[in-house]
Order: sequence, then C-alpha cells, then structure tokens
Amino acid sequence: MSEQDSKVVVLTAFHLTGDASEVSKRVRDREDHGFADPRGRSGQYNLQSRTKHVPGKPPLRSASMDSLDDLTLDDYWTELEHIQSSNNDQEQHNDLVEKVPDEGELEEEWLKEAGLSDLLVDSADPIESKVLLSTLTRTQAAAVQKRIEMVTQTLRKKNKQQQIPDVRSIFGLPPSQAEKISDANGTPSPSNNEEEKMSSVSGEPTVQSGQGTETDINLEISFSEQAASFKERSKNNKLPSEEDTHMPNFRLLKDKTGTTKIGDLAPQDMRKVHSLALIELTALFDTFAVDFKSHKTLKIKHKESGLFGVPLTILLEHDQKKVPGTKVPLILQKLLSHIEAEGLDTEGLLRIPGAAIRVKSLCQELESKFYDGTFIWENVKQHDAASLLKLFIRELPYPLLTVEYLNAFLSVQKLPTKKQQLQSLNLLVLLLPELSRNTLKILLEFLQRVIANSEKNKMTLNNVAVVMAPNLFMFKEIRSKNYEQELALATGSASIMRFLIKYQTLLWTIPRFIMNQVRKQNIENQKKTSKDRAMKKLLKKMAYDREKHEKHEKLTLDTDVLQGVIRVQAPQFSKVSMAIQLTEDLKASDVLARFLSQDSSTVEQSVKREELCLFEIGGNIGERCLDDDTYMKDLYQLNPTAEWVIKPRSR
Repeated sequence: MSEQDSKVVVLTAFHLTGDASEVSKRVRDREDHGFADPRGRSGQYNLQSRTKHVPGKPPLRSASMDSLDDLTLDDYWTELEHIQSSNNDQEQHNDLVEKVPDEGELEEEWLKEAGLSDLLVDSADPIESKVLLSTLTRTQAAAVQKRIEMVTQTLRKKNKQQQIPDVRSIFGLPPSQAEKISDANGTPSPSNNEEEKMSSVSGEPTVQSGQGTETDINLEISFSEQAASFKERSKNNKLPSEEDTHMPNFRLLKDKTGTTKIGDLAPQDMRKVHSLALIELTALFDTFAVDFKSHKTLKIKHKESGLFGVPLTILLEHDQKKVPGTKVPLILQKLLSHIEAEGLDTEGLLRIPGAAIRVKSLCQELESKFYDGTFIWENVKQHDAASLLKLFIRELPYPLLTVEYLNAFLSVQKLPTKKQQLQSLNLLVLLLPELSRNTLKILLEFLQRVIANSEKNKMTLNNVAVVMAPNLFMFKEIRSKNYEQELALATGSASIMRFLIKYQTLLWTIPRFIMNQVRKQNIENQKKTSKDRAMKKLLKKMAYDREKHEKHEKLTLDTDVLQGVIRVQAPQFSKVSMAIQLTEDLKASDVLARFLSQDSSTVEQSVKREELCLFEIGGNIGERCLDDDTYMKDLYQLNPTAEWVIKPRSR
C-alpha cells in the first residue's frame, strides 16, 4: 500500500492477531474440548455433525449455548479458519493497541450523542436538553441521570470549574423525588398505572403456534418500562422459561395511526429518533445491569481507492458520481445480483468456499476492471462470488455494524428474554448510520432469499447464520484470547445473526412510543419558538399579518373540519386538491385510490403507483410517509393541524 493510497483516520478497535501457530493452537484447544478438527475435511461439510463430549471433562457452555443446540458449529470453525488462512495470504494490517478512555470520557460522549451536549457547557438554561428531557420515561430519565452524575463526579475529581446543572434542576424535581427516580439497583420502578397497562403485554410467549411461539411486540410502551415491569414481577413470581431451541413468531400489535418504518421520516425527526433510541437502549441495558459502552478512537490506515478494504463512505461517494442516488455500494449490489442470477438452489451456497487462488485473482481483477466495465462476470463461479461477498464484508476497515455498536450487538444475548433481545436489536438498527443500515438491509434481504431455497441448497436459517456470523462479527476489535471466549463469540454472534435475518422486517420499525416522544418534542419546540417570536417587537406586525391571512384560510378549514373532511394536495395529478370525508374505516390507501381513480393518465409517466405515498406534513411532525393501513381519522385526531400531500417517496 503506497502512502498516497493511505490516510490516517480515527477508529476504535484493536487488532485480531492470529498467525498459523495460533490457529493451530486454537484447533488443538477445540479438539481437547471435544470439537472435531475441521481442517481434515478439506471442504467437505457434515450437516449432521455435533460437538463431542470428552469423558472426564465437563462440557463447556457459553451464555447463549443453549439457544444453539441445533446449530452445527463445525461450519463456524471452518469458516473462521478459512478467514484466518485468507488473512495470512494477504497483506498484514497494522496491529492496533486499545486506548483506555479517561474517566468520565465515555459518559461525556454518550451525552453528546444523546443530544444533551448543552449540559456539558456553561449554559444558564440548557433549553434544547430540557425539551428532550421533558419527553423521557422514568427509566430513560434514570439512564440520563446516571451518566450526568458520573460526569459531575469526574469533573469534581479534576477540580474543573465547569458547572453542570444539578440533576434535580435538570429534571425539575424536588430532592425527595430525584432520589426516588431509581431504586437501590438503579432500576426505576413503574407506577401502579404503568404496571397495570404493561401486565398484559410485557409477559413472554402468549400463543403457541406450530413449532415456534407467537408473541406480541408492544410498540406503544417504552421497552425499558416493560423490562422494569418484567423484572419487578419476576422477583415474586417464577416466570415460564423460554424454549431456547425455537425462534418465536413475533408480531407487532396493530397501530391505527400507522406503522412508521426507517426512511418514512424527515431527517430532522430521524435525528430525534437517534437520540431517543440511544437513551432507550441504555435504559434497557441498565435495567438488567448489562454494560453499554462505546470504544474510544484509535488511528489506523485505510485505502482511499479500490473496492476491498475501503470504507463504505468513500465507496458510496465514488459510486454516486457514476449512479446518482444509489444508497448501497455498486460492487455489493453486483456481487449479490450475480450470485442470485446463478440460482439460489445451489447446495452449500455461502458455506462452500471458492478456490482460494481463483478468489484472490478475481479480487485483483475486480480492483482494476470493475469501474471501467471491462470485468467479465460470466467467468465468475458462484462459490467464488460468494467468497468475494464475504471478503468484501469482513475487509471493511470499519465493521458493518460499526465500531461504536459492535459490542452492543454482541451484548444483546445477555438480556433474559428473546423479546427483550429483539427490542434491543430494533433500537440498535435505529442507531446505525444510514449507509451501514442500508447495506445491512440489502445483505439481510439476500440472506433471507437464500434461506427461502433451503430445501434445495440445504442452507437453513441456522446454517446461514453460523457461516455469516464470523464475517460480520470477527472484526479486528474482537480478540479471542482463549477457547472459552472463542466459543462464546461463536455461539453469541451466530445467535444474533439468526435474529437479524429472521426478524429483519420488525427491526426496521420505529416504535410508536419513540414517535410519540418525537411529536412531543416538536410541540415543545413550537411553543418555544412562538414564545420567542411574541417577545420580539419586530415580529408583531408579521404575526398580525399572518393571523389575518390564516383567519381567512381557517374559515374554509373549519368548515371542512366541522363536516369531518380533510383536504389532500396532489401536485402529481391534474386535480391537485380533493376534499376527503373522514370515516372510521378510511385508510391512507383509500385516499390514494380515489386520486388514481379520477384520472390515472394524469400521473407523471416516470412515477409508479408504488412510489407514491400519502404524507403527513407539519403539525407535530416534520414529514412522514404513511403506511397504507393508516386509519386517517385516528391519525387526524393525533395531529389535527397537519397537511396531507400525495407525492413520490424518496428513495
């Protein structure tokens, strides 16, 4: 790698070292603990193989081992050794040394990411933070309080003059209430009303269905509040244990105001979602004393050009110059489409590696010919393409699940129930940067299609999870120091991989309780803005003129409202506005259908029906693309001052 092709960036990690002798030692460790040596099988795979128990030695189990009894871990070890062998053949990366963060440094970073940075500066009135804090639940407030207190204690030790507001003044609580915000274990106790509301929804498996379990996921009540209630009930009552060998059939409780997916909201509201998701995830982890910390940054060199070993941001920046609007690297899209074009019914797809020499040659050829269009894809065998796909993912200098949250993904397995694990993964997906999230989504959708052909390709959910886990989770940051840690990583990462694949549709949903908090923040900000304007003489005349103009419009609007009517704007149609009568059964899809039935030929030819969406704009939301099953009357009651516009959704 030349100096011109390298650039120093900041990364939190330490290198996963492993030469041939270390690999051999790990194999011997596995043999000593009852694992067959996969090297001797040279590309042959036994789908029915199981771990062996050596007489006289107790079988080792990790925290998530029970949930992986039906998985074939031999394939994990084979994939891992293939990765190690591939790494030894390639240019060695620079070793990284972990930097220990200063005391309180992680908490300061957490407060900044949570949108509470104005608490860390000398500010007489941290207004922005107070707006956010006013929307928090008890468990969320306790999580924030804990970090503020840790930063405050650190500053006192350092004798800094910086003044952070007292917790009681931040939350607007008298001393007695501030002390009661958490119990002795730091877990807030829900009120009686909250307990009653959650008692019917926070319990575990409710309906038996075939081999799995059908369980409702409540998105209306904070996950951490549900967890606090669950923890409180489990103190006095023995709750039924879960079947670890089966994955429940989770379903979302119906929301008449519409399900909100990632991508449905305007950027300003998504920033609020990010802050709330971070606070909520931390509160959920705090409830069960699960550590949640991001690593500090380190320096590492990475390539500035090429395909493999290049950060996603650089790849996409280059790709968008060739294909404007693309949201996922072109090389990844092409690898997935090529594998799929060859047929997803190939036995051992993703598990059987391509020929190492051929894969290395293809990698070099792609680097030089991909962007000029001279690379001949017809010569690429399917197993080689699958190996290139896995190579692309694991060679990313920043892991796909990000340095900041990779350990948090692995920590999910420490939560007591599968429902809570799913809820935490939902929050983690919300926290991922848009580029990482888009890339993960297209990968998971592909893996799901592979699994859909499992009868022919023999790649079930378990098989795919075991093979893909080391490629996503065996980042340089993860150092397996001994057999027990390596086993824990194997079982834990495979378990999380199963969740990501099976529940991917649910994971891209924004919980309603977070949406309600976003709406409340918007209302509070509007009040603040209105108050500021009222205090300025310069704006008085503008307010008067606006009031006069709005009075005339309100007259028309009030007439519509009295008759239970909303007015929908549709710039794409010849009839750009239509009054729609609200009924109990009217859905967003019905509104779209009425416009389309008027004159479908008036819609711009470049706009397809599936690209059109009815948007809720203004009021207590920035902009939101509505789910087709949204009940308009219920949503109108939630946001009566919104405008309703039909337009193409952004992609």
